[in-house]
Amino acid sequence: MDAQGLDWLLVPLHQLVSWGAAGAMVFGGVVPYIPQYRDIRRTQNAEGFSTYVCLVLLVANILRILFWFGRHFESPLLWQSIVMIVTMLLMLKLCTEVRVANELNVKRRFFAAADNKDEEVKVPPRRSYLDFDPHHFWHWSSFADYLQCVLAFTGIAGYITYLSIDSALFVETLGFLAVLTEAMLGVPQLYRNHRYQSTEGMSIKMVLMWTSGDTFKMAYFLLNGAPLQFSVCGLLQVMVDLAILAQAYAFSRHPPKPTPHAVHSTSAKAL
Repeated sequence: MDAQGLDWLLVPLHQLVSWGAAGAMVFGGVVPYIPQYRDIRRTQNAEGFSTYVCLVLLVANILRILFWFGRHFESPLLWQSIVMIVTMLLMLKLCTEVRVANELNVKRRFFAAADNKDEEVKVPPRRSYLDFDPHHFWHWSSFADYLQCVLAFTGIAGYITYLSIDSALFVETLGFLAVLTEAMLGVPQLYRNHRYQSTEGMSIKMVLMWTSGDTFKMAYFLLNGAPLQFSVCGLLQVMVDLAILAQAYAFSRHPPKPTPHAVHSTSAKAL
């Protein structure tokens, strides 16, 4: 086969591989949350999933999109952020609906169990984003409150970015904060494991999915010449995943200690 014939075969193959890698980059990050979403819908119990995971990923990906306006990077990375934001909003919507429904069921049981109709039953007050109560931050009673908070953060961050877009230092710092925030997603789980000297309730399969996905993402950054911030924080994220796996191996050699709060078997990278 001559060189021209070989190129005729390799060029489409290379293009197909590139499309596959781009597709995996765009949608691969949301794959671990699909079983989590289905499990919450099936059990109608969202206690095992920390909505702070959604908060971290929303902040990280909003900042990454704003970074794109100052320094264009690979399109699949931009689309990955958009897809992840939509996914986290869907997770928040489901978790809020499940939590509110469970609170209503608890109130009904309280009323049904009350022997005296005049007995006062304390009902948990509605928690709103506009209350500006730091104790209830990110524990609101309506999905609309989360959406308002996300839109407010996007508007403020976008306005600051618009004013500072000509500053190279600001743009580079913005990109670093975006990927650093996402890289720190596994730190709460790492701290929890260390604190209780146990990984009981943590899904090893989920951590393996995180590790494989983060490794692929780091390789994609390096091979496609992504900004340096992406590669450095991608490496940090893989190191955190490996540290969690090391904890699982080390603690499996000793009987797990009881923890005051059980963690759902498919909980995400958070307490």
